[in-house]
Amino acid sequence: MRKPIVAIVGRPNVGKSTLFNRLAERRMAIVDDIPGTTRDRLTTEAEWTGVVFDIIDTGGLDPTQVGPGKNQKPLSIGSHQFIEEIRTQAEIAIREADAILFVVDGKTGVTPADREIAESLRKSQQIVEGNPSPPVLLVVNKCENKETRQNAVLFYELGFKEIQIVSALHGSGTGDMLDALVKVLPKGGEEEEDTSVKIAIVGKPNVGKSSLLNRMIGEERVIVSSVPGTTRDSIDTRLVYKDVPVTIIDTAGIRKRGSIEPGVEKFSVLRAMKAIERADVALLVVDAYEGIKSQDTHVAGYILDEWKSAVVIINKWDLIEKDTHTMAEFTEYVRYELNFMDYVPILFTSAITGKRVNQILDLALEVQRERLVRLPTSQVNRIIQNAQDKHPSPSKAGKHLKIYYGSQVRNDPPTFLLHVNDPSLAHFTYLRYIENQIREQEPFLGTPIKIILRAS
Repeated sequence: MRKPIVAIVGRPNVGKSTLFNRLAERRMAIVDDIPGTTRDRLTTEAEWTGVVFDIIDTGGLDPTQVGPGKNQKPLSIGSHQFIEEIRTQAEIAIREADAILFVVDGKTGVTPADREIAESLRKSQQIVEGNPSPPVLLVVNKCENKETRQNAVLFYELGFKEIQIVSALHGSGTGDMLDALVKVLPKGGEEEEDTSVKIAIVGKPNVGKSSLLNRMIGEERVIVSSVPGTTRDSIDTRLVYKDVPVTIIDTAGIRKRGSIEPGVEKFSVLRAMKAIERADVALLVVDAYEGIKSQDTHVAGYILDEWKSAVVIINKWDLIEKDTHTMAEFTEYVRYELNFMDYVPILFTSAITGKRVNQILDLALEVQRERLVRLPTSQVNRIIQNAQDKHPSPSKAGKHLKIYYGSQVRNDPPTFLLHVNDPSLAHFTYLRYIENQIREQEPFLGTPIKIILRAS
C-alpha cells in the first residue's frame, strides 16, 4: 500500500519549511526570513513510531494578498508575481493529502489570513464524492518561550478542537504533534524501498526545464514563469511509465559560480547539485536559440563528475528557422561543444508545441537500461586483446603499457578493472581508445565508462 501523504500549509513565513526540515531530519527545504521563499511543492519521506509517510512542503497560502498594493509590502523581490501560483500549488497539495498540518505563527498571533485559511480548511472537511476530506491539525509554531506558549490558546478562535504547540526551530513539542498526526493517518502505510528510476532535469536558468516537466506529465506540477530562477527547490514527481516506476526531479537553474547570489539562490544551486548526485539519468536541457554556452558545459561537467548517465535535450526548437540540414548541423555543433560526452544522445524538443516531448522518458529509460548492462569477463578480454592487437599502446621511456586481462566489476556506472604491468604507462588517449573499443561492442548509450588500472 502507498504511504500516507501529509501536507504542510499556512500563510507565508510561519515556519513551514523549518518544520518540514525538522520532520525530514535533514535540511531539504530552503529556509529564509523573506516571506514567499518556498514556491513549489517539495516532498520527502518521514517516519514516526514505525509509521512511514510522505510530507509535502508548500508555498505560503495567503488569500488576502493577490498582489502588492500601494500600502502592501511585496513578499520578496518579484514574489508577488507568484501569489496565485503558490496558492494553486498549496491547494493541489491539500487535494493529494491524507492529513494536513495547518501552521500558524505563535509570535504574531491570529491574522486575517489565518482566519481565511482556517475557513477554507473547515469547508474542505465536508464529504466530497463519498470520501472524507483529510483531517487538519492546527500547529502553533515559533513557541520558543513561556509567553508565546501561553498565548497559543488564542488560536482556538480558529475553530479547531485541539492545537499543537511547537517550536520547529528547536524541536520542542514536535513529538506530541507527531503522536497526534499518526493517530489520524490511514492505516497500512509501510516503508518501501524506492526502486524508481530517478531522472533529474538540469540546466542553466530559463531554458524551459519546468515547462518540459509539465508537458511530460500532463499537469501543472511546478510553477512556470519567464523569470529566470523561478524553481528554487528540487521537486520530485513520481509516476509509473510503461510499468516502470519513475521519479522526475525538477531543479533550480545552475548559474555560473560568480553569478550565484548569496542566500536562497545559493541553496537552490546546492540543491540542484544534490539532485544530480542522486539521479540515475540527468536530462541536460539547453536553449536552442542561445546555443551551447559555457555554463551548459559546466553543468555537463557536473554530471560527468558524478558519473551519471545523460541525455541532452535541445529545447525551444520551435524558435529555430530550419531547413533539411539544420538538425544535422546543430547535432555536429553540440558534439563539438560537448566533445567530452560524445556518447550522449541528443533530442530536439519544444515544451511549447510538445514536439518530441513524448520521446524523452522512452530515451531516458533506454539510457538507464544501458547503464545497468554487465558484460561477461570473456567478452571483455576479447575486446581488450583485439584492441591491443590492432593498436598497441604508445611507448613511454621505452616501455609499453600491457593489459593482461580485465573484467567489468560493476555497473551503475559501468566500471572496468584492467590488470596491467604499470599504470603509470597509461596515457588518457589510449584509455579513451580502449573505451571506444568497448562501446563498439556495447554502446552504453548516454553512460560514462569508468576504467580502473591495477598493477599486476
